[in-house]
Amino acid sequence: MSHKFYDLTFTPSVKAAQEHYGTRRNYARFEGGEPDFHGLTDAENDFIEARDGFYMATVNDDGQPYIQFRGGPAGFLKVLDDRTLGFADFRGNLQYISVGNLKANDKAAIFLMDYARQTRLKLLVTVEVQDAGDVPDLIEKLTIPDYNAKIERAMILHVEAFDWNCPQHITPRYTMDEVRRMNAPLYEHIEKLEIEIEELRSKKETAI
Repeated sequence: MSHKFYDLTFTPSVKAAQEHYGTRRNYARFEGGEPDFHGLTDAENDFIEARDGFYMATVNDDGQPYIQFRGGPAGFLKVLDDRTLGFADFRGNLQYISVGNLKANDKAAIFLMDYARQTRLKLLVTVEVQDAGDVPDLIEKLTIPDYNAKIERAMILHVEAFDWNCPQHITPRYTMDEVRRMNAPLYEHIEKLEIEIEELRSKKETAI
């Protein structure tokens, strides 16, 4: 059974590089037979829906690659089914580079990062771009309640393959919410100490 992600990314020039650096034999065993991609599993879905951002790579008419960060509240990238994701595309710097690139080449690569747990999920997708006014029902499904942003488009990602990346060299980083959760026991302990100090102070003042 072949690994679909490798089927799509291991071009002749990539295989030549693997041969040059001595890793070709390691990956050759993933070639041949039926592809292993049968849709996203619960593990991928849970990981995707917990993210508050991702990186999307596109290529323009001249072959120039471009990477853009897409962010929002956790869960703004929604799993529509086991092969389809979607998100509301918010108004940004008005350059429309990714949107323009996707008109010429609808293929994209998505990197989803969990820096705190040093985990990375890579997706290869084709992208449908729909103006918000043309698909109101879809926009309603993708809208994040109480998030103040103007939605210009719906982005529908048709997943062709995925691959979990090794954690090596991912530097742990934490969001403010993650820091608060990690420090919650410390905050609780400080609050208890402050209460005890206040009680001791009151007793001392009463004794005097």
